[in-house]
Amino acid sequence: MYMEEKKITAAAPSMSAYLTEFNRNYKEVNELYHDTALHLGLSDSAFDILYHLCENGDGCQQKDICAATCIPKQTIHSSIRNLEQSGYLTLARGRGRGMLISLTDAGRELVQKTIFPVIQRENEAFACMTPEECRQMLALQAKYTKALRTSLSALFQTELPAHATNTDMKGISL
Repeated sequence: MYMEEKKITAAAPSMSAYLTEFNRNYKEVNELYHDTALHLGLSDSAFDILYHLCENGDGCQQKDICAATCIPKQTIHSSIRNLEQSGYLTLARGRGRGMLISLTDAGRELVQKTIFPVIQRENEAFACMTPEECRQMLALQAKYTKALRTSLSALFQTELPAHATNTDMKGISL
């Protein structure tokens, strides 16, 4: 017996070619990072935690990693615990209930073997573009993100938070 194809009865909004291509590119980049983490023997969340520590240094808190990666708090917490049990991270008492996360010597070795080469390849990918193209791409992506946040905030009638912790583009002049 064949299942009937179900049609959406309400008139669905059409997806522009721009949106379709953007979604495809976004998913492809996500899949590249997922495959990279797998090849490195890391979970996606472990990869993101180690990457964040490379970018921001030791002594950050779980909430900083959650904000920067947009990964749920419980997922980050579990991954931090796994990395700690594996000997890659240490936790020290911070302000209030916060714990400061730092790499151990083994963690630094792991980052040098896994995350550093990825960052090198990311820089190589940017080097395939001119500085002007890089600035344009980043500016347009920021403009799209801001417009989408505004539009979705209006849909939900509440201000949606900006999750990126470094929205100043770290001194890149546009």
